[in-house]
Amino acid sequence: MKRTVTTFATLMLAAAAISGCGGRQDAPAADSGGEITCEIGSDTRVSIATGNSTGVYFSLGNAFAEQLSAATGGKLKATAAETGASVQNIQQLVAGSYQVAFSLADTAADAVDGKGSFDGAEQPIQALSRIYPNYTQVVVRADSGITSVGDMRGKRVSTGSPGSGTEVIANRLLEAAGLNPRTDVAAQRLDLTKTVDGMKDGAIDAMFWSGGLPTPGITDLFTSERDNVRFIDVTPQLGPLAEISIAYEQGLIPAEAYGLPSAVPTIVVPNVLLVRDDLDANLACVLTKTLFEKQPELANVVSAAKGISLEHARETAPVPLNRGAELALDELNAPK
Repeated sequence: MKRTVTTFATLMLAAAAISGCGGRQDAPAADSGGEITCEIGSDTRVSIATGNSTGVYFSLGNAFAEQLSAATGGKLKATAAETGASVQNIQQLVAGSYQVAFSLADTAADAVDGKGSFDGAEQPIQALSRIYPNYTQVVVRADSGITSVGDMRGKRVSTGSPGSGTEVIANRLLEAAGLNPRTDVAAQRLDLTKTVDGMKDGAIDAMFWSGGLPTPGITDLFTSERDNVRFIDVTPQLGPLAEISIAYEQGLIPAEAYGLPSAVPTIVVPNVLLVRDDLDANLACVLTKTLFEKQPELANVVSAAKGISLEHARETAPVPLNRGAELALDELNAPK
């Protein structure tokens, strides 16, 4: 199976190079399997797949790209690209359009197991690290009559960008509430910017979003529509989701995240930073070290980056850690 996927990825890589699609940069050499020095050559280029422009992936991806270039004295030239997020990110990572990708842990688990959106095709990916958690943020218009996921029957519901981790979670939550996402709701498969606009003008009754706190687009929505929108509790659906993946956990959206009257119970999913399984281990080591050595600078730009910690970095199963990332984490955790 892996040989089939790798062959497919090679063909896709060639196609991407010919078409110039996906923001592809010159890819670094494949991993030689030799000693890891955690050093890279000059003019190494990587492109990072992020997410919607008003989401945390995009903001953090751009901040990370800047820190990578600064930390290596310009030897590593990193760029971040707006994408449809998790599912699309993994597909284009495997195809060679990007060298690094943000993803929700549940989507990444589906990818390595060949399940869900990747049915029948195990994806050749590895992790650099677990990073901050994503919070499932389900917002409804106050005049929609929706107080639970089950109340969304017949409603206009944004389930997120096609091929996004948000769409995966949205569909699973709807199914857990006894609804068919294709027939029981008027699904609007929109990115976050268009979703927020639809919520503002009343074209959408409810929306799903999986992202860090605070997400700029959600902040915008609550700032402009304070009394017209509200969060709903989706934790009644946690049981069925936890049977699908151990990545789903219970959490709270703190009141201060969006100036809410009180905290909102929700479902939390970790994020992971992914690479292909043949990425040069030295580059993987540099990427991972920079992520943690520059974490304070990242957190100054993007609040969600405060959730990036060495304590949980290795918790990426079933996605295996890249061997360069393992060395980086060993050295970062070594006594000073």
